[in-house]
Amino acid sequence: MKIKTKSKKVNKAWLHDHLNDTYVKLAKKEGYRARAAYKLKEIDEELKLIHPGQLVVDLGAAPGAWSQYVRRKFAPKEVGGLGGAAAGELNGTIIALDILPIEPIEGVVFFQGDFREDAVLAQLHELVGGRPVDVVISDMAPNLSGIESSDAARMEHLVELAVEFAQNHLTPNGALVSKVFHGSGHSQLVEIFKKTFRVVKPIKPKASRDKSSETFLVGIGLKNPGIQVDKRS
Repeated sequence: MKIKTKSKKVNKAWLHDHLNDTYVKLAKKEGYRARAAYKLKEIDEELKLIHPGQLVVDLGAAPGAWSQYVRRKFAPKEVGGLGGAAAGELNGTIIALDILPIEPIEGVVFFQGDFREDAVLAQLHELVGGRPVDVVISDMAPNLSGIESSDAARMEHLVELAVEFAQNHLTPNGALVSKVFHGSGHSQLVEIFKKTFRVVKPIKPKASRDKSSETFLVGIGLKNPGIQVDKRS
């Protein structure tokens, strides 16, 4: 019973913090599905990565907040100045993928699947249709087991897959924004980015919770554009 009581106290404390979180309130006010939108917004405002007319691929898209942000960048003059607040043709293309379903977002091409599976990757490749991708954004993360070495290995695998996709599909000056965890395996991920991109920037957005080990790596400009990478063969 003591354990359950402690658990209830922890849950109540988390709920209290969540409901009083500045970004949770802001997301509700501005119509975003999650506070995560402000992580991408902060990164984009600093580095100026996303512009109308681009092709953006959103990996780990659920519940859709990052795609919502990109959509608003592609339709900045819609109702209320928020972009995406009303129907309208987008100046740009958004392709989103997640293992979980999401509620439809007008103008966003979404399909459900596991990015680690070859069949899903082939479907994503087909949707891209040979067009060069301007920006890949990845909020993918594994289900955490609590075993640091195991979780780090799973995260590293997802990031490696995102980097591989970026290498194969980005324009020469394109960018990859990827979630990573600061801890075991982080230095290896930084090295992977440095081998792939001309510019690498680690960023901890203010919207990331202070207690979270979450951070983001941004790679800009491929060192070897046009070289197809396939570690699966």
